Amino acid sequence: MKCNLMLAAILAGTMLTPAVATAQGVPGGIERGSREGERAAGPVGGVIGGVVGGVVGGVNGVLGIDQRPRFHSYVVERHHPSYAYDGDVRVGADLPGDSVTYYDVPQEYGVRDYRYTVVNGRTVLVDPRTHRIVEIVE
Repeated sequence: MKCNLMLAAILAGTMLTPAVATAQGVPGGIERGSREGERAAGPVGGVIGGVVGGVVGGVNGVLGIDQRPRFHSYVVERHHPSYAYDGDVRVGADLPGDSVTYYDVPQEYGVRDYRYTVVNGRTVLVDPRTHRIVEIVE
């Protein structure tokens, strides 16, 4: 029984890799991978799917590898002012909610749940609910 469960989890993880490749970043990959894995192979599949989804989402990032240069150019052309931030500009850093201007990402980039801004001359994607940096776009 335990062997069958493990085999089902591995199979679910293998089947889910293409499905989670379109998820947005690590959080989206984990969520979608868990959901699809549980549907395919029960609770163990959900755990494996979440791990696979997080890895795939982390590799692709929120924007996706092929979108980053084009989006960076888009932002540079807008000449937005850069917010001076005293801390390290890194994924996971929390920005202030009131003194930073956040901009909508155009629909053509397929990023619905995040905004962008420029911090210390660097383009970053931010979760608008927490103001946490989720991706640095270079």
